[in-house]
Amino acid sequence: MRTVKAWAAPSATEPLSPTTIERRDLGEHDVLIEIAYAGICHSDIHTARSEWGEAPYPLVVGHEIAGTVAEVGSAVTSHAVGDRVGVGCLVNSCGECDACKAGNQQYCPQQIGTYAATDRDGTVTQGGYSTHVVVTEDFVLRIPDGLELDVAAPLLCAGITTWSPLRRWHVGEGTKVAVVGLGGLGHMGVQLAVALGAEVTVLSQSLKKQEDGLAFGAVDYRATSDEETFTDLRGKFDLILNTVSAKLPMKKYLSMLAPEGTVVNVGGPVEPFEVPAFSLIMGGKSLAGSNIGGIPETQEMLDFCAEKGIGAKIEVIPAEKVNEAWDRVVASDVRYRFVIDAATI
Repeated sequence: MRTVKAWAAPSATEPLSPTTIERRDLGEHDVLIEIAYAGICHSDIHTARSEWGEAPYPLVVGHEIAGTVAEVGSAVTSHAVGDRVGVGCLVNSCGECDACKAGNQQYCPQQIGTYAATDRDGTVTQGGYSTHVVVTEDFVLRIPDGLELDVAAPLLCAGITTWSPLRRWHVGEGTKVAVVGLGGLGHMGVQLAVALGAEVTVLSQSLKKQEDGLAFGAVDYRATSDEETFTDLRGKFDLILNTVSAKLPMKKYLSMLAPEGTVVNVGGPVEPFEVPAFSLIMGGKSLAGSNIGGIPETQEMLDFCAEKGIGAKIEVIPAEKVNEAWDRVVASDVRYRFVIDAATI
């Protein structure tokens, strides 16, 4: 075991504070990563505050990890010391089920999350708000040279969460896409959909981020607080990517779909949607959900971002400002992802 520095949540109600945690000794297929940057995802906050169920404490969160390989196990063949690498939301899975064999580890019933999960040795996994992490080689991603590590970190969650549905629903040239919300997820969804060739519209409560949305490549930006938006855009979109965790008037959003279009949810509101059946039936429309992607798809996304020059728009902070950053995330006061400089941990 090795002791490393970290910032942890002592309980659901206490602020994060500096501490030390234990990382396992390297097994033959393990990779030790010296973390350079760790993105802050709203999921970190929900989990640490036990808003999605009771969390194990003390808990180190963070599943947007970018850094360099510091050491490898004796049987590691896919990574070498000095490689630029990343780790996302998963650190292991069974490797034997149909989902794993298809490269969809996110559907594995035995998947192991980067934090707050039970690892195979019975310990609780601890995340990226730390200086080092040990991960089995199959769940370590290669970060291409065309991506800086700080802007790459959020791609390991925000990037793949939006990339996966765009690929699954075959977004490309001529596709008309709406992205609901221009936050950490939404700003990635817009950039990726535009780069895939889609005509993109942003749907947001207000127009306060309109300039940003158009700069990311959107051709239109509409306020959902304006009822005329739903009238003007009726029947327009092939795909609506909903990135917000709010209870939406789903009938109105379904009305903006073209026949056989789909609303895909990557945001996870606590309250259920109300969906009139005929809003789906009459246009052959679909309401769907999407998780993160598997390891192969995540690598595909990273390579695409490097090729297209796409990265998250970030604000880098020292570790001592993490609690302030969390409050700002909850208040939607970030454009568009906080990233912790792990050197300050």
